[in-house]
Amino acid sequence: MVQKASVISRRIKETLIKNIFAVFALFSIVMLGLIVFFLFREGLPIFRVVSVTDFLFGPFWYPTYDPPEYGIGPLIVGSVVVTILSSLIAVPLGVLSAIYISEIAPPRLKEVLKAIIELLAGLPSVVLGFFGMVILAPWLQETFDIATGLNILNASIMLALMAIPTISSLSEDALYAVPRDFKEASYALGATRYETITRVTFTAALSGISTAVILGMARAIGETMVVLMVAGGAAALPGSIFDSVRPMPASIAAEMGEAPFGGDHYHALFATGIVLFFITLAFNLVADYISNRFKEVGSGTL
Repeated sequence: MVQKASVISRRIKETLIKNIFAVFALFSIVMLGLIVFFLFREGLPIFRVVSVTDFLFGPFWYPTYDPPEYGIGPLIVGSVVVTILSSLIAVPLGVLSAIYISEIAPPRLKEVLKAIIELLAGLPSVVLGFFGMVILAPWLQETFDIATGLNILNASIMLALMAIPTISSLSEDALYAVPRDFKEASYALGATRYETITRVTFTAALSGISTAVILGMARAIGETMVVLMVAGGAAALPGSIFDSVRPMPASIAAEMGEAPFGGDHYHALFATGIVLFFITLAFNLVADYISNRFKEVGSGTL
């Protein structure tokens, strides 16, 4: 009887825990659904005033003019350019640092480097933005003899600093997950350490590394405070990396407090949020696809 009661009690606890987890998961899904619903409800009315094509590809963003112009083309270009340039900086540094920490660094140095990367990940974005404004911007202005240091290059460097911890940490986890048998088999076949890292470990972890890169880029394109502080805030198409831009998150943050509630400007900012939502969603879908694709390729190769 005691054993039977214990089994019943254990089943009740397991059922209770399972239901609690289900409630929290359902709550998260409902909250996300409500946020998306609110975003679309507030953003779609702008398309009664301007067409989708003019909104997405219009070259002018002058919401306070008479008549107003609601073309977010420069904002999209600014977001894409800053994200691509920051990725060119962050991806090599993030992936190579992960390989070094995981496969090459001595144990003591490994702990120090991991702590530094974790510290960098914990820095508030406003601190990085402040650093970009007061330190990097004057240096860029003096070094390259340009009108302002608040430009694409400044924003890209700051965003790269924010993306490196994400890319490095996730890539390091992917490298650690590679079975030790793969490495030992490679060494047994006469491969060098370099060949094992590049042809075995990196190939087996390519799925996780690719996901880390995409998620790092997604973080860069969705970042608000840094680009608001150091990108310059010019809602115009850039001609070089030294021009000022206003990415979509910065535009939303800068103008939402001034937009009349329920007005066209207000709805246009929410519509900009919809575009940013779809871009971020696309990044996540691409990350999931690449992860599964490389996982299949890697398992077939190995």
